[in-house]
Amino acid sequence: MTDADTPLGQHLGHRFRDPGLLAQALTHRSAADPKRRMLDSNERLEFLGDRVLALCIAEWLSERFPQEREGELGKRLAVLVAADVLAKIGDTIGLSAALRIPPAEGRTGLRQRATVLADATEALIGALYLDGGLEPARRFVRQEWASFLAADPTPPMSAKSRLQEWTLGRGLGLPEYRTDSAAGPSHAPVFSVSVQAAGRTAEGVGDTKRAAEQAAAEAWLAGLPPRDGGRDG
Repeated sequence: MTDADTPLGQHLGHRFRDPGLLAQALTHRSAADPKRRMLDSNERLEFLGDRVLALCIAEWLSERFPQEREGELGKRLAVLVAADVLAKIGDTIGLSAALRIPPAEGRTGLRQRATVLADATEALIGALYLDGGLEPARRFVRQEWASFLAADPTPPMSAKSRLQEWTLGRGLGLPEYRTDSAAGPSHAPVFSVSVQAAGRTAEGVGDTKRAAEQAAAEAWLAGLPPRDGGRDG
């Protein structure tokens, strides 16, 4: 069990009245009990934590950027609650070492997978909310997301949004995404997605369809010449 002296406990800054909530937040579904329909895994807490995180971030953005319109705030929100940010935070707080994962799965690198860390980070937020209400969840979010919130003074855009803006701005219609393959076990899938836009195709790989689509869009944009918005060099 994680306590206040561990790296994770220090980041959480909260002593659980119900330690079972913390244990559940740290239980990957591969370690859950099939006899309990795997309801002791962190998936339900992840579901709740996703909504609590969005509330905390939306509240914070409204405070920090009072002059921005809803669309600009929405762009910031989408980036801050994205799986890659959640995974980075999970890695920073030492979540990988605290997760309950069977030894055999641990040897496959499951602990370090971005989706596993992202889901568990959301589950922790859900557990904080259930155990202590909104305040400990809000405190954790504002502490761990501060550097990401301050990183870009302008509203950021995802690769998919940038590609869509590029094509629509030139009257070329919407990019078309296609899932080419899906492999691996259910708890560690690998998706391959291609995107076609303006007569050109690019591919991306990720552990979710959304991540693979973002990777494909990023690869497509990287092929643009610098004068059209591509990367220089």
